[in-house]
Amino acid sequence: MTTLAPAESTQQRQPAGTRPRRRSAKRLSPLLVAFVLVPFAVESIWVFWPALQGFWFSLTRWDGLEPPQFIGLDNYTELAGDSVFRGALLNTVIWLVLFGGLSVVGGFGMALLLQKERRGITFYRAALFTPVVFSLVVTALVWRVFYQPDGLADQLLRAVGLEQLIRPWLADPQTALYAVILPALWRQIGYVMVLYLAGLKAIDPALHEAARMDGANNWQRLWRVTVPQLRGVNAVVLSVIVIDSLRSFDIVWSLTRGGPYHSSELLSTYMYSTAFQSLRLGYGSAIAVVIFVLALAVILGYLVRAFREDDA
Repeated sequence: MTTLAPAESTQQRQPAGTRPRRRSAKRLSPLLVAFVLVPFAVESIWVFWPALQGFWFSLTRWDGLEPPQFIGLDNYTELAGDSVFRGALLNTVIWLVLFGGLSVVGGFGMALLLQKERRGITFYRAALFTPVVFSLVVTALVWRVFYQPDGLADQLLRAVGLEQLIRPWLADPQTALYAVILPALWRQIGYVMVLYLAGLKAIDPALHEAARMDGANNWQRLWRVTVPQLRGVNAVVLSVIVIDSLRSFDIVWSLTRGGPYHSSELLSTYMYSTAFQSLRLGYGSAIAVVIFVLALAVILGYLVRAFREDDA
């Protein structure tokens, strides 16, 4: 009877029908929770909620003064028949291909040339990265002087005997878009170079040494060793370029404002002029949704392909 007494006393302390309490799991650190919840709250307020509002406004007719009027998919139907929108969409695709492709080629090429530590290499890296520090408006002002009549561009053509190519670069519908792409590239190549330099520095030198011992030449080591090791960097570069391409506005607006005759119009500039100059905020929101879908399709398409290659 004396041996059962402690057990009976413990049973009497617990309420009937309750299970014994297990040791609670390790609690999350309040600091960790704060670092997760605070950024999520900020993103919800400044990114997610405005994005949802933008989609809602794309289904309305709204001038910013009167209450929004729901019209369904009428804005998207109008976009399908809008010739200016189709031209801006084509220009955006051209911008994405040329700006993105030349940024990758130029940035990767500069990174390969400047990856080895040698005397004076820091100066060249800093010189190529310096345009990134300038704002796009300042960059546009510098290149406007370059493109002006009898500016540096015309003087260079005269110096090499190509006077017949001289033209009003920003006022000619055939050259305006490409003339705006050049200053954007001048700024972007340095940024892409820094991303690739970081990726090249992370590659194990033993991989190149092993490939060299196996008889691989420089070209084979580049495609069989370097490029596969930069897959993660490529995903980052693609995301940056796609986002920068689709939101390119400052430099285009500062140089041409989408002209002449909408020849350099991008989706971003057309969205701005429609929403804030024509006060068609609902229609401008529909253009913004198209920009978002286009960016999402390009980035997700690359990521799905990359994941399939990893699984294979």
